[in-house]
Amino acid sequence: MCFKCSFFILARIKKINMRTSKIISTLFVLFLFAFVGCKKDKNPPTITINGSNPASVNVGSTYTDAGATAVNPDGSEAIVTSDVSSVNTATSDAFCVSYSAENEYGIAEAGRIVNVVIGQGNYIGTYDLASDCGATAFPLNATQEAIALSTADSLKFDNFFNLVGGTAVATINGATINFPSQTINITVGDIVFDGTGTMNGSGSEMIVTFNYDNTAPFIGGTGSCTATITMQ
Repeated sequence: MCFKCSFFILARIKKINMRTSKIISTLFVLFLFAFVGCKKDKNPPTITINGSNPASVNVGSTYTDAGATAVNPDGSEAIVTSDVSSVNTATSDAFCVSYSAENEYGIAEAGRIVNVVIGQGNYIGTYDLASDCGATAFPLNATQEAIALSTADSLKFDNFFNLVGGTAVATINGATINFPSQTINITVGDIVFDGTGTMNGSGSEMIVTFNYDNTAPFIGGTGSCTATITMQ
C-alpha cells in the first residue's frame, strides 16, 4: 500500500513538473516575442536628407540648405535640428551640414557635403596683371579683360599683349587655369605660347607660368615667365 502511494505521489509530482515546465516554456516564448516586438520600436528616428548630397554652390553665392526630415519607428514625425554654420561660401572648399533627431530611445545623426566651387561667374571681369615677363619678348598687357565663352569652363582674355593686342583663350578646371598652346600674330612675327597656373580660393587671382616663343626679329625670344592676374 505504501509503495503504491509513493508511486502515485511521484507520478503526480512528475506530472506537475511537466505542466510547470510547459507553462514556463510558454511564458518564456511569450516574453521573447514581447521583448523583440518592443525592441523593434525602441529605436532612434530615421533621417532622410532632402535634395542633393553632396550639394554644390559657387563661391560668393548664398547657400540655402534643402533640409532633412525624420520619422520615428511608429511613423510619427520627429523634429530635425540642422547646423549649417560650417559652410563658408567665401572660399572654395568642402563643408558639412549636420542633422540630428532625437526620441526617447536615442539620437540619430546624418550629414550633407557642400562643395563650394569656383564657377564662371567668379572669374569673369577686369584684371590687373603684373609679371616678370619681358617688355618685348612677351609683352603682356597690364590690364586684362576676361570674357566668358560658351562653355562653362572657358574664357578669353582680350587685348592680351601690350600695343599689339590679341586674344588668349584659357580653360578652368577647379582651381587650375590652363592656356593651351596658341599663336598670336603680331604682324612682324608670331608669339607661340602656353601656360598653366592656379586660382585662389575666391577665384579673384590667378598665378600663371607662361612658356613662349616670339619669332619677331630683334624684339622676340624664347623663355618662360610668371604673371599674377588679379581681379579689379
